[in-house]
Order: sequence, then structure tokens, then C-alpha cells
Amino acid sequence: MIKVFLALPRRTKQVISVAVDLALLALAFWSALALRFDTFSPDLAPYKWQIITAPLLAIPIFIRLGLYRAVIRFMEDRVVFVVAGGVTLSVLLLAAGLTLTQAPQISRGVLAIYWLLAIVYVGATRFLARSWFLRAERGQDARKRVAIYGAGSAGTQLAYALRAGREYLPVIFLDDNPVMQRTEVAGLRVHGAGDLAQLLVAKKIDELLLAIPSASRARRAEIIDRLAGLHCKVKLIPGMADVISGKVTVDAIREVEIEDLLGRESVVPDAGLLGRCVAGKVVLVSGAGGSIGSELCRQIVRLKPSRLVLMELSEFALYAIEQELAELCSRGNLPVELVPVLGSVTHQHRNETVMRSFRVQTVYHAAAYKHVPLVEHNPIEGIRNNAVGTRRMAEAALAAGVEAFVLISTDKAVRPTNVMGASKRLSELILQALARRGGGTRFCMVRFGNVLGSSGSVVPLFRKQIAAGGPITLTHADITRYFMTIPEAAQLVIQAGSMGKGGEVYVLDMGKPVKILDLARRMVHLSGLELRDEEHPDGDIAIEVVGLRPGEKLYEELLIGDNVEGTSHPLIMRAYEHEVPWALLSEQLACLDEACQAFDYEKVLALLGVMVQEYMPARHGDGELLWRAMALPAGGDVLVH
Repeated sequence: MIKVFLALPRRTKQVISVAVDLALLALAFWSALALRFDTFSPDLAPYKWQIITAPLLAIPIFIRLGLYRAVIRFMEDRVVFVVAGGVTLSVLLLAAGLTLTQAPQISRGVLAIYWLLAIVYVGATRFLARSWFLRAERGQDARKRVAIYGAGSAGTQLAYALRAGREYLPVIFLDDNPVMQRTEVAGLRVHGAGDLAQLLVAKKIDELLLAIPSASRARRAEIIDRLAGLHCKVKLIPGMADVISGKVTVDAIREVEIEDLLGRESVVPDAGLLGRCVAGKVVLVSGAGGSIGSELCRQIVRLKPSRLVLMELSEFALYAIEQELAELCSRGNLPVELVPVLGSVTHQHRNETVMRSFRVQTVYHAAAYKHVPLVEHNPIEGIRNNAVGTRRMAEAALAAGVEAFVLISTDKAVRPTNVMGASKRLSELILQALARRGGGTRFCMVRFGNVLGSSGSVVPLFRKQIAAGGPITLTHADITRYFMTIPEAAQLVIQAGSMGKGGEVYVLDMGKPVKILDLARRMVHLSGLELRDEEHPDGDIAIEVVGLRPGEKLYEELLIGDNVEGTSHPLIMRAYEHEVPWALLSEQLACLDEACQAFDYEKVLALLGVMVQEYMPARHGDGELLWRAMALPAGGDVLVH
């Protein structure tokens, strides 16, 4: 029957509602007479015109107030005010009409009782109908049954929005507030979070939606961590600021991201530091199409430089970021000239020509090969791009009169065990030496750990492996890493680059390191799956330890020594570390460049070890793949370059 009624045309349903209300209003008038005269068979003859007139007055008012536009299944509680207002106005009109027409007067008690009963009859039937429809839907609905964590305004709006959709069916609310528990909100019972384990089974909950957008990251991470062991898929709704701004709707539900697990609170940026090297200036970003470089570009254009030069080796990456930034500038009415430059940072003359021609004032040098195993297998190209490329960009900046040059470094530069880290530490030494030599360019370095969502990050890899049914591949059970979101890292890089006088190594506060094994477990649990191990042999996803990759470290560090001090920004520190004079370093760099050109793998690594004293290479890798291939016989001959 319910299916038949719900399948009726909208106009037919409205006609049925009007007919029911006519009958209910007439019944309310009869009930008022019965109560007033204390009899179930009141004399209706004197009141027959009033019994007909009262409903006919009320219905047009209800129509005008929009009572019949509301869909009963998704009706909100404020419909009571619409019914009360409509009945009140109709009673006043009825009383006025009786007075003006000199019709037989009705007892004021009858009108008062009719007013009250009409509100109750019309309002109560709607709530009863809504409850009936929703109960029937719950019994046969194919949508995912969800529990909403948070019975506040966001949770209430979410419940109404989901009911109107076709994907989720809200079943219960969960809330930590004892005052809210054992009440009903939006027609759903509110339970304590402690009852969730039992409710998941009893209510057949498929997913849990976290509707506390105003909570701090730390509080949200605490709740997510508590829910992780329940093997129920957890999702989040957006913050209300995004909903109000129109970026997303309240039912724009998303997966739990790694940043939600970290609980790291963001710090309000210093507007003065953000704009000092960017606003109104000509800025160049090398590696503009990479993970950090592209986010730097997004944030830089919002700070309104006069011109942004995008330098990138990959044609596709350059095209993609230029198109994205052009759209961003157009949408935000940002008067920024975008200049796409295709090329390698190792071409010093071209670098200098670009900087001179476009009058570059600030350089953010993000171009680097960062994937540890790939650089370990291709060390010569890694060193040429990362270290030699940094030198040539820096000397081009000096020659072109660039004001500020900021190097994007990495925690892998601290006591490096791989070529990538050693090449980045050498890049730091180059800039420090150039800064001490003097000149018109202010050099500084910003060092930080892993950024979420970057190329090579474990998070998208784990998510892909979970979606494929596992296993999750982990290099070591004890491996730990620092994590930071790309937008936060880029924002802090811009601020750090505005500090100091030259030669400083700035280190970003990455918070607490995360054990990757714990991260993998939580991602499995929050996907609604069970970890397969010795205790749970029938679980869904297994974790396999495959061994450390070439050059990989168990623990990453941010500081070489303990000589560090704070700055004006709470998340930016300044490190004091040993330096190499430019006179000595330049000679060593010339030898390194020659060895790279000659493809002398052993000499390159030997020189790298001399120049970067902290370099302690892990010898379990295969080394330079091309060098090995050249030493192998092919058809009886030895390959030579």
C-alpha cells in the first residue's frame, strides 16, 4: 500500500492531503461541540454552516502558507508552527465572519476547543504519517544503513539531507553529551558512543558518519582512533564553513584521510611573512608541476604576485599546473601573469636568461628527484639534478640579481643513508657556502619530512592495496615517518623563506612521528574491514613485511645536531649545522660534475662521501643499474659507454 501511495503523482498526493485535512477539521469542530456540551451526540443543526465553513476557511490558508508543498517523509518539526498559524488565522476569520453576518453565535469555549483540537489533529496526523513512511522504508530500503556520530545542528542537517538521497539511510544518532542521550533528534534515537559495538549488530549499521565539523583535529582524531577497533567503515562530513561558502553540501561525505588520523592542529599563518617575498613581486617556482611545487604555486597566486614563472621538466605536468592556475586566477579575479617555462634546472645559462628576462625577485627551488629507490638505482642523474642543478640555479640567481632563493629540502638530508638524501644535504651545503661568500641574493633552506598525498607516499598505496583486497606491503614492522599535509608544508615554506638574512636552515615542526604499521592497521579498520593475522586468520586484509628498500631508513630525523632555536613562528625552527667553505666546496663540486659527465659511478659516490661527511650509504641496494649493465657481456662482448 505504501509503495502504491508513494508512486502516485505529486498533485494526487496533495489532493488526498487536502481531503484528509477537510475531514479532520470537520471532526475537530464536532469534537469541540461534544466536549463543550459533554455529550457524544451534540445537536449539530444550529452549527451545520460553521462545521462546513471552518474547514473551507482553513484549507486556503494552509495552501498559502505552503503546508502542502512539504514532503511528509522529510517534513521538519517547524511544520507545527505552520499548522498553528493557519488554524489561528482561520478561527479569527470565522469569528469575524459570524459577527459581521449576524449569524448565530458560537460559544467562545467551542472556538477555543476547536482551535486546539484542529492543531492537534492536523499536526499529529502528519507526524504519524511521517513515522509510518519512515518505518516502512527502514524495513525495505536498500540504502546503506548509517549511524551519525554527533546529534548537533550538523548531524541533524545531515540526517534530513540523507533521507532525501538514495545512498544512505540514517538509523541512529550517537553523541557523547549525556543530555542528548536517550532523546530523539530528527526522528532518530540518540545513543551513547559506548553502546556502538552492540548497536552495529542490533541495528545492522553499514557505515558510521562523523558529523562534528566544528571539533578540533585533535578531538576528531581521538574519536576516530576510538572507533578504529570496531571494524565499521567511518566517513566524515565537511566543515560547516565549506557548506556555508557553497564549496560543498552538508551531505558531501568523504573518506577518513590520514590528516584526520594525525590530529595535528593548524596554526594561523603570519600574513606579513606570507606576503613579504611574494605579494607584488615576480616569483619563480622550479619543479612547478610536482607535489610541493604545484601547491606552492596555488598558494603563491592567492598572494597576488605580479608574475609567476613556472619552471618544469615534464611537459604534461607543466601544462596541467598552468591550466589549473589559469582557472584559479580567472575564478578569483587574480591579476597574476603566468609564464610556463619548459626545461631542466641543470642548464645554468638558460636559468640565468629566464631570471633576467622576467626580472625574477624570488625563487622557490622545489625541483628534485625524490623517490629514494629510483635515485638509488640512478644515482648520477639524481646527483646532477638535485645537487648540481641546485648550484646552477643558485649561481644563476646571483648573476641575475634575484632577491631571495629558498631551497625545499628534506628530512632525508639528515645523516643520509641514500643518494637522494645525500644529494639534498649537498644542496644545503652549496647554498650555505654561497650565502657566506656574499652577494645580493639571500639564500635559505626549509627542511621537512613526508607530505601526505605526494608522489611515492604510502597512504595512496595502502588505500589502493586495501581496495584491491590486500595484502598491504610494509617494508619493516618498526619503520616510522613524520607526516604533514602538502598545503601546510607549502604555507610554512613561504613563511620560512621570508625570515633571516641568508644561509639559514629552517626546520618545520612535523609533530610526532607515526609508526607505519599502526597507520596501516587503522586504515584497514576504518575501511570497515578486519586485519588478517594469527589471532584473526579469517580476516580481510593481511600485512606483509617485504624488507627495506635500497637506501631506506627505519627512522627519519630533522636535525643533524642539537643546536636549534625557535623563531617568531611556532612551527618553524632554525638549525645551526656545520658548513663547508665555498673555496673548498667549489673545487669538489667541479670534480663531482666531471665525474658525473664521465659517468664514473664509483668516483661519484666517493666524492659524495667526502663532501657529505654524514653520508652512511646502505649497501644492500643494487646501485647504478646502467653501470651494472655496462659491465655485463652481451653476445660475448663487454658493453662500454
